[in-house]
Amino acid sequence: MSAPTTATRALLDAVAGGLQTIELGQPLFTGMPCSPNHPGFRMTLIRRHGDMVRPDGGSASNEILVTGGHVGTHVDALAHVSHEGCLHGGVDAMESQVGGLHREHGAERIPPMITRGVLLDVAATRGVDVLRPGEGVTADDLAAAAERADAEPGRGDVALVRTGWARHFGDAATYLGQADGVPGVDESGARWLAERGVIAAGSDTTAFERIPPGAGHRELPVHRILLVEHGIHIVEHLALEDASEAGLGEFLFVMAPLRIVGGTGSPVRPVAVLA
Repeated sequence: MSAPTTATRALLDAVAGGLQTIELGQPLFTGMPCSPNHPGFRMTLIRRHGDMVRPDGGSASNEILVTGGHVGTHVDALAHVSHEGCLHGGVDAMESQVGGLHREHGAERIPPMITRGVLLDVAATRGVDVLRPGEGVTADDLAAAAERADAEPGRGDVALVRTGWARHFGDAATYLGQADGVPGVDESGARWLAERGVIAAGSDTTAFERIPPGAGHRELPVHRILLVEHGIHIVEHLALEDASEAGLGEFLFVMAPLRIVGGTGSPVRPVAVLA
């Protein structure tokens, strides 16, 4: 057996030195909050231990999963949103989706992301636990959070915006905010992120962007700005409370989407890696 290369040995030594990880995603469970635009998550055991017992006494259990691509912590593919008939780069949305899947910008095209992450803790920067329902996160808010973190996102980075809203994850009605709204990035904040060339931006809410009271998901201008105009992926339903408590500013962000051919999104399990 050949010895590890110098580069591989350096990575193994770093891992052996004791890397810390912080979960950035929510667990998946039946009945979890889900956008009204998407089918919810369901899991049940279809075989239980004892249903079939092998001659040697062994048994196995397994489950069936039913879910949309935009349920739980997930990333949006560029096929997810069109504007005036076009996906990112002017791709014709109608032509792309012929045959029951997207021929362009499908979820299999989302790259694995092992890159610099920056936590923009807007709630902490404002000195509150949770932003108010329907409150916008502006470009000035993001700049202030970046200054607090002493880390501004740049080209190829992933920017994570904390509103504190994940504290409501156990209360689906409040978390989804159909009546009262949900805080999130507004159009000025989206352009601030785009100007910095991030590869993806995420938040601890169901739709990333601000949802005004009573408006539901009727209009999503930030999705248009990021996905369609700039080709920036969006990560939603993040769990950022542990990251905030740890005082994260910048960190190694690791996330690998499922390669769902022609899909519009993928469940993910993102983590922050710290030395």
